Amino acid sequence: METTSQAVAQASAAEGGQQLPTARRTVDGYLLAPFPWYGLDEAFTGPRWLMQVGTAADGAVEHGSIGHGDEPSVKNEFAVGSNDEPREKFAVVVTVAASPVRRSADGTGLLEATSVSSAAWLAGVGLLSFTWPGQMDHSLRDDWLEQQTETAWALADDLSGAEWSTLSLPVDGVPTQFHYRESEFGWVLAGSTPQGVHLGAYGRGMSAYGLAFAVIKDIKAYA
Repeated sequence: METTSQAVAQASAAEGGQQLPTARRTVDGYLLAPFPWYGLDEAFTGPRWLMQVGTAADGAVEHGSIGHGDEPSVKNEFAVGSNDEPREKFAVVVTVAASPVRRSADGTGLLEATSVSSAAWLAGVGLLSFTWPGQMDHSLRDDWLEQQTETAWALADDLSGAEWSTLSLPVDGVPTQFHYRESEFGWVLAGSTPQGVHLGAYGRGMSAYGLAFAVIKDIKAYA
């Protein structure tokens, strides 16, 4: 899983409302994954775009993200005269390989197991990477992000807590239970599929209640 410092570095690199330099990636890393990638189903007809993949210590692809809708910038800006509706409307789907604790390729240590909590944390951190309270001074950005990332981890580690509710959404046409929470910055959800992966998702400006997920038949079409 990605570390707090990586999340801080990504967000800091995109200060000033510019899009993250990693917003568009080549399809190569996605093709190395031994698991299926998920995105929104065919009912979503808007733009779709690759983001980035994450690898374990042995180089194996563990997770990755697919964006839908507007490519978000870091600042949480709102359109003037639109009842505080966010300018950017997007949903990002995070696919995480379901893996038990296992030895690293060189045999020197153990690789962390993945779970629904892993998907929830990655989705929570993903939303934070595109969030910046407008009243905050630039110099406080990293401290705020690190604090909020720790909070996202704590929330992901307690999916039965009061901050989460349940939401049933279709996955490959089958109703599936997800853990769901909202904040002032957007929404986050996480669940599992029968295909050997966990799903996380986050977004802003697009309601999570009408979403449906499906296996991406040809990830190369996103390149």
